[in-house]
Amino acid sequence: MLRTALRNVLAHKARLLMTTLAVLLGVAFVSGTLVFTSTISEAFQRSAERSLTHVDLAVQPDADSEAAEDDPRGAANLTQELLDQVAALPGVAAATGEVSGFAALADKEGDLVGSGWDTTGANYYAGPDGAGTDTRYPMAEGRAPAGPGEIAIDSHTAERTGYRVGDTARVSVNGPVREETITGVFTTEDGAVAAGGSLVLYDTATAQELFTLPGEFTRITLEAADGTSQDQLFDEVEPLLPADAEALTGQELAEEQAADIEAATSGMRTGLLAFAGISLFVGIFIIANTFTMLVAQRTRELALMRAVGASRRQVTRSVLLEALVVGLVAGLSGFAAGVGIAAGFRSLMNTFDLTVPEGPLVISPSTVLASLVVAVVVTMLAAYLPARRAAKIPPVAAMNSVHAAPTVRGLLVRNTIGALLAGAGAALVLLGIDRDDNGATMGGGAGLLVIGVFVLTPLLSRPVIALASPLLRVFGVSGKLARLNAVRNPRRTAATASALMIGLTLITGLTVIAGTVSNAIERMAAQTLSSDYVVSMANFAPLSPEVAETLAEQPGVTGVSGLRISPATVAGDDESLTGVNGAAIANLVSPEFTEGSFDGLAGDNAVIDTETAETHGLGMGDTFDVTYEDGQPGRLTVTGIYEDSEMMRGVIVDNATLDPHLDRVEDFQVMVATADGASEDVKQALEAALGDNPAILVQDEEDVAEDIAYMFTLMLNMLYGLLAMAVIVAVLGVINTLAMSVFERRQEIGMLRAIGLDRRSTKRMVRIESIVIAVFGGVLGVGLGVFFGWAVGEMLRGSLATYEFIVPWERLSVFLALAALVGVLAALWPARRAARLNMLEAIKAD
Repeated sequence: MLRTALRNVLAHKARLLMTTLAVLLGVAFVSGTLVFTSTISEAFQRSAERSLTHVDLAVQPDADSEAAEDDPRGAANLTQELLDQVAALPGVAAATGEVSGFAALADKEGDLVGSGWDTTGANYYAGPDGAGTDTRYPMAEGRAPAGPGEIAIDSHTAERTGYRVGDTARVSVNGPVREETITGVFTTEDGAVAAGGSLVLYDTATAQELFTLPGEFTRITLEAADGTSQDQLFDEVEPLLPADAEALTGQELAEEQAADIEAATSGMRTGLLAFAGISLFVGIFIIANTFTMLVAQRTRELALMRAVGASRRQVTRSVLLEALVVGLVAGLSGFAAGVGIAAGFRSLMNTFDLTVPEGPLVISPSTVLASLVVAVVVTMLAAYLPARRAAKIPPVAAMNSVHAAPTVRGLLVRNTIGALLAGAGAALVLLGIDRDDNGATMGGGAGLLVIGVFVLTPLLSRPVIALASPLLRVFGVSGKLARLNAVRNPRRTAATASALMIGLTLITGLTVIAGTVSNAIERMAAQTLSSDYVVSMANFAPLSPEVAETLAEQPGVTGVSGLRISPATVAGDDESLTGVNGAAIANLVSPEFTEGSFDGLAGDNAVIDTETAETHGLGMGDTFDVTYEDGQPGRLTVTGIYEDSEMMRGVIVDNATLDPHLDRVEDFQVMVATADGASEDVKQALEAALGDNPAILVQDEEDVAEDIAYMFTLMLNMLYGLLAMAVIVAVLGVINTLAMSVFERRQEIGMLRAIGLDRRSTKRMVRIESIVIAVFGGVLGVGLGVFFGWAVGEMLRGSLATYEFIVPWERLSVFLALAALVGVLAALWPARRAARLNMLEAIKAD
């Protein structure tokens, strides 16, 4: 039986080729994902470890401490006093005070450098007297920055931008453009820099002025004296720590960074593996279809084997052994292709300046094993049912036709099971709309519904394909024969169409959801914002109040308000306050007020949203207690209640009331109204007033809408690209089914040719059959996708007041057209093969 199985694999290698390719593609995606994510994870981890070479202990704010949770401002930065205290400990050889924050560097053309990754600013710590050197950043050229107006840049950035020592560069930290002189170029082991980011260094005093407050640090790192272990150093430092700070040994810091890197890459790994799983799931249909047809074509052979003594178990094992060989070949080939995909991903990232730190591709034994196990399990699982059917062939079947039609009882059981699964799935999807379980109920229902529709596909194929009859009559005899061939074996048609159905279900569902949510957010922005422009940092970092002051001075500007967010305690609960220009805000935003208005928003007056009013039982004229960011108590009076939305919610007060309580006065964004309304000339004038700063966005309503559309379009394009793998596998399935169907019907095709069907008509017959099957799968996929998109939209309706279900008819038409194109492409080789069959040899075929 072993020799027979191997002989069958070799004898049918051409027919098994598409099956092998389908599994190979899915496995290549799996192994490529594992190799790529392991490579970048290890590369970043090695880079992080090198950057911690001289760090034995790190002291930093602890956001999870009880003291930080009790303080509205969270954990405080570290002080110069603490740095001096720990530096004086006997076990400390060196202490470094670190300051870091956002710093956008523009290249010589005015474009942001490192915008794809981190654009960071930090301090060059030259010791308490300013005369030392910072071992973190050895200077390759020039000297370290020593005062305001001076910076140093990393060597990677210098190489990319062409900046040299003595050049002037434009930098933006919180809005205003700063013209800085480059005094030095340094090297660093910082993983973010190695990955395409940029790092700008200031002297410590300037960095504190820009990123913290004078005398404050974001972290303190310590190097142990000779003979002092990291644990001993920790024991010395711990008694000096504030209640909202923590100390981590160098080993703990390395482990924490490794965990962060692993967490960052695990999301990417999970997402890519999910799409690989979809491709493999689609591949199961192809494998099952292929082995079903192979078994059907070998009915006499298998029955004769039974007649000469082979048991059912031996026949089952024989077919499964063929699947095992196919799985091993596909697994090994897929693993090799996956290594190439991983290398390609890495090169692609470098092309887009998303550089991965240097290092070899990481190929672990677990990746090789996973590739083989996935390939073998998927292939044998899909081949199991055909193997069982092969074992049930009685010896007497050797005297009968090779084509055994499924029993009526078998189809009845299948349809009953399919109806139950589809009904239960649809019910769970509808139930999941109102359940607060993060979509678990809806997701489970969607899975059941897809499986149920797949099981019902043979039943659905006849009436759905019958609807195409009027269109197929145009093609005469070829169209009629194509329709009859498509419904001749409903199970085969179902398996072939279902592979395409799954891919289009996901693509359609994602398209509907993205379009609906994008439209809702655009409408929300249009209804809430009445300003002509919204100004913000490109990375949504805080803006200096100088930005609002500069804009207010421009000719034609009629109203400006900075939007400030401050943590606070409102009526005993941790919430936040939003600060605005009370005199101008009414002309800049237009939320729907249930009571009152923005009039009189000054002093101790406040405007609150309906949720806050209901939570605390507040109404017009009521007063409530507030504890500001600096811990000072206050009491506010309600002068307006508005409907909350994603664009605006919470307690709103005048900036003049909020500013005295802020450690650093900064705007989240600035809203601007102009006399002439939004226009390209006005926009350019505002951008010029801000120094044509590449780190600042000046956006009108159309720009905001385009940004929203761009985010969803980018997301969809990425998902389309990943789902394209599943569609390619589905195309292989159609090709495989048609090719084997042509081989199975070669006697019939020979007879048709003999009685007058020419080659052109034969090709047309196969092509139309392929298009009918592909469009059938497309119709099912689009229908399911629209239903799932509607269900998810209904689930989101509660959080999107402007929700309106949108059906993107144009895109759906494109999807169906692409399904037809899939049918045309898939039929090229089978149609050519059918047309070239020798009539006499085909008629004599057994």
